[in-house]
Amino acid sequence: MRVLTISKAYVAGTSHRKLEELAKCPGVELIAVTPPYWLADDGSKQELERVYLEGYELIVTPMALNGHFHIHYYPQLSSIMRRVRPDIVHIDEEPYNFATYQAIRLARRYGALPIFSTFQNLYRRYPPPFRQFELYCYHQAQHAQACNKAAGEVLRRKGYKGKIHLIAQFGAEPSLHYPDPQRRPYQPGEPFILGYVGRLKEEKGVPLIIEALAMLPECCRVVFIGYGPLRDELERMAQRLGVAERVTFLGSLPSYKVSDEMRKMHVLLQPSLTRPNWMEQFGRSMAEAMCCEVPVVGSSSGEIPVTVGDGGLIFPEGDARAMAECVRRLLEDQDLYQRLARQARQHILQNYTQEAIARKTYEVFLEMLAERDAAASTPTSVS
Repeated sequence: MRVLTISKAYVAGTSHRKLEELAKCPGVELIAVTPPYWLADDGSKQELERVYLEGYELIVTPMALNGHFHIHYYPQLSSIMRRVRPDIVHIDEEPYNFATYQAIRLARRYGALPIFSTFQNLYRRYPPPFRQFELYCYHQAQHAQACNKAAGEVLRRKGYKGKIHLIAQFGAEPSLHYPDPQRRPYQPGEPFILGYVGRLKEEKGVPLIIEALAMLPECCRVVFIGYGPLRDELERMAQRLGVAERVTFLGSLPSYKVSDEMRKMHVLLQPSLTRPNWMEQFGRSMAEAMCCEVPVVGSSSGEIPVTVGDGGLIFPEGDARAMAECVRRLLEDQDLYQRLARQARQHILQNYTQEAIARKTYEVFLEMLAERDAAASTPTSVS
């Protein structure tokens, strides 16, 4: 089974662990395609991290219109497919994106079976030509990966008739995301570290963190890991509310170094806000922190309650006071804290590891090939 998987998310080195696990599956020859970098919508640039490269081939190829989510594509993808001749092409993009249309069209040209991914958990209609891209992909791909339950429901509502497999895109890696073996129970008066990992954007609800911090005891500190347009506003807000000395901004870190900072946290905050064009779709940083035995205090937006499970506390999105109250409960009730921390790691080990996701993906690929072989062996009736 020769599999070609294409994703701009592979610029993050921790994503490669899923590739290593997939490459270990029996009979898999894996080739991964990714650009040398990805430009975020705020202008920041995520360079390719080369880690976890055992067992598969990584092809780094230019991306045209890099940074344009809907219209980017890979100019050299045709020559790559002509050389690789894959059995399966997995394109880790939404079906309405041009890159997905390009990959599926080329897969069909070279006789490969295509499968696309979707996170889109809000029903939205797209104008031409994106609706045409979407319909083409729906017709040509008999299998789709829905990275959350709502995304699968949206696919059906929009007319997709193929098989939908509920599989997260990426998960946590237990060998990297593990608890601090030296951590002891929290002692009153010590710093109680609240962490946030992700983009500093309005829809992520990050101003609520500063607002909640102002309601919490002096021992509470906040560490922001990530980059985004709200950095300056958050600093000004912290000054205005008198908590600037309790806030630290670490900026963007290599993906494989974030776990070191997570182990220093007592709680991860995920205060995302639902917007007309976006709702939290998974929350990978939550899975990674929980695997480190760091419980989550998350909002009720989108997939957050599902990802958190019994490994944290959920508050109504947009309610800073309710978020602060959740933090206070974990600060003051160490029995509750320890129980949620243990449950957090167990929840991820059971559901969201890179190995588990790779195994589920492999099973889908086997199903795709079995269907192809069955169709090829079925006699064609002659009238």
